[in-house]
Amino acid sequence: MIRVLSCTQPTGNAHLGNYLGAWRNWVKGQGQDTERDNFFGIVDLHALTVTESPGVVGAATVDLAAWYFAVGLDPELSTVFVQSHVPEHSQLAWLMECTLSYGELSRMTQFKDKSAKREGHFISAGLFTYPALMAADILLYDANEVPVGDDQRQHVEITRDAAIRFNHRFGDTLVLPEAVFPPAGARVMDLQDPTSKMSKSSSSDAGIVNLADPPEAIMKKFKRAVTDSDTGPDAVRYDVAAKPGVSSLLDILAAATDSTAERVAGEYTRYGDLKTATGEAIVALLEPVQQRYRELIDDRGELARLLAVGGAKARQVAGTTLRRAYDAIGLLPA
Repeated sequence: MIRVLSCTQPTGNAHLGNYLGAWRNWVKGQGQDTERDNFFGIVDLHALTVTESPGVVGAATVDLAAWYFAVGLDPELSTVFVQSHVPEHSQLAWLMECTLSYGELSRMTQFKDKSAKREGHFISAGLFTYPALMAADILLYDANEVPVGDDQRQHVEITRDAAIRFNHRFGDTLVLPEAVFPPAGARVMDLQDPTSKMSKSSSSDAGIVNLADPPEAIMKKFKRAVTDSDTGPDAVRYDVAAKPGVSSLLDILAAATDSTAERVAGEYTRYGDLKTATGEAIVALLEPVQQRYRELIDDRGELARLLAVGGAKARQVAGTTLRRAYDAIGLLPA
């Protein structure tokens, strides 16, 4: 059995890039491959590095959990859990902090980038030790594969370094994970800046299609999407380098209609028609997802029940791994 782990941090609004770029692929993979055991986490403890007000992380966690289940994650087919509900994350994170070196942590690109952006402001020590907690997230579940983008490759590499060092010191205990790069989901770019990915951290909401946006807002954003000034007979064509805005719209429309960007490009000659069709396709795609989200967000008892199913399994697996690590070190049993 191959254990696969993917997680999302509950910060910002869930948007179309999350859904088409990753979550829809998670849903499609459920139950199709009996050799894969999927774990999907909401890593709320990581959000504490940028949170300074009470109640914010909890509310965001509830919201993200509702979207997880609304898009189709099934707790009977996958393990869906909240990080802070599994105390072993924090416990193994300390072991990883004691296993990794100051030099290794200080070389992490994400820490250098984020601390530079916050120069002159409060910089949490958690930003520095973040990779140790992420390593614990992965190693707790004996994950064999961790699907990542290029920006997360370094985190899996340092996780492997930590596991190798721990195993060298205390015996073969932790499973070495592999970073995997699955077939990409839809290429979802910012509608106002088609050279940048749609992201929670964008400075403007105008180019981001939030999953909770009403139909009229979605249509407005697509109709205002940046394209270019080309008016030739082949103005609508898939060419990422020369026509990033048009290509992004074609990618989104293709994903929404289970087609290909090249195929849908042949159906349009005017930008306005392409924008309208893409907006309408996304509105139709999100309608049942939004309906299920509203049902869940209004029924916290059901949402809690769904999380409890995955949480119980996550705690069982995590507890076994932590006990194995404690025993390998030789800590005194309780």
